[in-house]
Amino acid sequence: MAKVLVVDDEPNIVLSLEFLMQQAGFDVVTAEDGESALDSIADGAPDLILLDISLPGISGFDVLEQLRADPAHANLPIIMLTAHGREVEREKGLALGADDYITKPFSTQALVDKVQGLLGEAG
Repeated sequence: MAKVLVVDDEPNIVLSLEFLMQQAGFDVVTAEDGESALDSIADGAPDLILLDISLPGISGFDVLEQLRADPAHANLPIIMLTAHGREVEREKGLALGADDYITKPFSTQALVDKVQGLLGEAG
């Protein structure tokens, strides 16, 4: 079972994404800030990360940048999932190496499809 790390500081969003991913058949771990996310990844890398930008402490952009600079995690699928919908932010996320950039609110089925697509799993 593929493991998805959900990184968001909004408890309701974490609960929603955790439920959604579990219903789609994924093992889910969560982190509420960038430092916790990096600690969790160091303890055991997930197969994919859903990463918010606005996090207390280290931002999602910084987490993304650190992971892409680390050869061990350079190819880890990462979807930025954020309320920041400006084109400049989207371009920054993709330039830093995000595999996709989805703005909230989002279609739950479209998110599941993207996660399954990046993990090479049939929907």
